Formats: sequence, C-alpha cells, structure tokens
Amino acid sequence: MRAVGRILWLPFAFLLAAAVTVFVILSLGQERIVQAVTGRGPAEVTLNAGFDLLRLASSFISVQALLPAVLLVIVGEVARIRGSIYYVVGGGAALALVPLMSRLHQPMAVLDLSPVVWQVLATAGFAGGFVYWLLAGRNA
Repeated sequence: MRAVGRILWLPFAFLLAAAVTVFVILSLGQERIVQAVTGRGPAEVTLNAGFDLLRLASSFISVQALLPAVLLVIVGEVARIRGSIYYVVGGGAALALVPLMSRLHQPMAVLDLSPVVWQVLATAGFAGGFVYWLLAGRNA
C-alpha cells in the first residue's frame, strides 16, 4: 500500500515543484525587467535580458523542457538518493539545460544569453529542486 501512495505522491510533488519553478521565473524575471526599465540595478541588467527571458519562457511549455527534470527525479528515486544537494543542484542544472536543448541543432553563437537570464534560470531550478526534495526526495 505504501508503494501505491508513493506512486501517486511523486507526480503531485513534481507538479508542485514545477509550479514553484515557474513562479520564481516569473517573479524574479519581472523584477529584473523592472530594474532594467527604471535604470536601477546592476549594470549587466538590460532590457534585452528581460526579453530573452520571456522568449525562453515559451520553450518551457514543451515536453522537451521537462525531460531533464524528469530524468533527475527518476535517477533520484531509483538510486534512493535522499540528499538535498542532489535535488537542489540537479534542479538548477536541469533548468540550465533547457536553453541548450532548445537550440540543439543551431550554432552556439545563437545561444547568446545574458548572465541575468542564467541567474534567473539557476535560481528557479534550485527552488524547484528544493521543493521536490522537501515533498518527496527526502523520503526516496
């Protein structure tokens, strides 16, 4: 009976972690765009970085964007990895792979993203990985 409960809980925890990730991308991305528009904030924050982030948001809707995170969860569950570091760092790395995977058959020069975009993606991935670890990963 415990295995059935686990099978039902894992997708729910994954969807909740994905929702937190999207929330962090939207809220932190909005903050960076407002900083760029008002001229307040670090010098590397530009309006183009905000538009890059919005353009990347459309690629998160595809199944291709979920593949690295799903593989991270499957490996963690099969190997019974309970460490928070695995899920937090893995979540950031999985989300950083999405822009790379979306331009798989294009030259690397096309992947000219601002460091601000990478910061937002990494922070969102870290948050999503932490939420998954809190809900399901620590009991793998």
